[in-house]
Amino acid sequence: MSDLSARLRALPAFPDQMPDLDLENLPEDPDELFLAWLEDAIAGGARQPHAMTFLTLGEDGAPVGRTLILKDLDSEGYQISTRNTSRKAQQLAADPRAAMTFFWRETGRQVHISGTVVALGEDVSQADWLSRPNSDGSPNPAWQVYALQPTQIDFMQARHDRLHVHIDYRRQDGLWSHTQRG
Repeated sequence: MSDLSARLRALPAFPDQMPDLDLENLPEDPDELFLAWLEDAIAGGARQPHAMTFLTLGEDGAPVGRTLILKDLDSEGYQISTRNTSRKAQQLAADPRAAMTFFWRETGRQVHISGTVVALGEDVSQADWLSRPNSDGSPNPAWQVYALQPTQIDFMQARHDRLHVHIDYRRQDGLWSHTQRG
């Protein structure tokens, strides 16, 4: 074991107190659980609780990740925005499959969401652009809001014994089902 390995192993992984995941009362719709966890992160003072790692696929099929901010969640899906000339926009045009991973260390929770991304309308994109702090009030035709429409959402609640609890939601034929693992 290297010195770095020993130093990394000694770092604290999770807070002393973490919430339990109520397995008896899981919602049918995973968006409800996601929003509850996001609200817990906001209320608990998590730094940038709306930040996530957003993954697209490069030309060679390799995953490409970057940190983005969740803009909204509604019936269209989990929304992000970018210039329509950006690398991620080009990657989404070539292959619309993408994923998001949220991690809230303060509660030992992680959510991984994957599915297909669609471009939303000009009205949504311009409303988002005009609400940005650096907007001068002029439209930006290069600005685009995308929505990730999930087919899979995996929730993980950490435990100190490392027997983390996982709930895997899958959508098939428009209906969600979930299973527990771990």
